[in-house]
Amino acid sequence: MKTELITREGYEALQQELNHLWREKRPDTTAKVAWAASLGDRSENADYQYNKKLLREIDRRVRYLRKRLEVLKVVDYSPQQHGKVFFGAWVEIENDNGEQLCFRIVGPDEIYGRNDYISIDAPMARALIKKQVDDEVQVNTPAGSKTWLVNKIWYPQEQQ
Repeated sequence: MKTELITREGYEALQQELNHLWREKRPDTTAKVAWAASLGDRSENADYQYNKKLLREIDRRVRYLRKRLEVLKVVDYSPQQHGKVFFGAWVEIENDNGEQLCFRIVGPDEIYGRNDYISIDAPMARALIKKQVDDEVQVNTPAGSKTWLVNKIWYPQEQQ
């Protein structure tokens, strides 16, 4: 089962994507399909076939986004989260070899296209929940168990 949590920024980004697809991309593609269809034989019309396929992809994504936006629960920052790792936190960690990682814990809908976000469902995120600076964290991964030290925790909303 997919986690249904999302940050306010993530929710707004999905909403913007839906609006862009529905109000701009879909009408534009529909006009191209109509134009290509008016040229006659559709079986050998590459413009028609390409744009018809694109229209199906747009419609599929629109349906998905509408369904997801209905069930997602926006998690806003709360001052009680200060100093501990919870959903929406940026975390900097370090292992015994001096390797450092810095990432934000977000919902699974937000991680695509970002290498500095991890899903709340990831083993690393699960291990870090409720930890504080200077806590050690054991993370079990397919490559084995690793120990990480929490160096820093912050929330974007704290800087406002």
